[in-house]
Amino acid sequence: QVQLVESGGGSVQAGGSLRLSCAVSGYTNRRTCMGWFRQAPGKERRGVAALWTGDDSTYYADSMKGRFTISWDGAKNTLYLEMNSLNPEDTAMYYCAASSRAISLNENLYDYWGQGTQVTVSS
Repeated sequence: QVQLVESGGGSVQAGGSLRLSCAVSGYTNRRTCMGWFRQAPGKERRGVAALWTGDDSTYYADSMKGRFTISWDGAKNTLYLEMNSLNPEDTAMYYCAASSRAISLNENLYDYWGQGTQVTVSS
């Protein structure tokens, strides 16, 4: 059974950094779109970044470019999201997800989801 388990969330002051991890198990497709999404209180979930494990190509939401970096360690089956220069607007539950389809930030194309990890940024 496929499992995605996020970790690394927490509380940080504005300007700080966090690195989120997503450990993937039970998923044997070597060419996978892995994505990070986030949902702030009272708002819809939105895509942050995606990565195609076949060639490590990446795709970012415009507002995340330059501050966030998505990466994949195939040896560990772990997805990462490095977040820098965090601000209170980044406060949200962050989810990782897996898709067998092409790289995308369309959440409807993702098949498997983790439970999320909370990120809270204080001013």
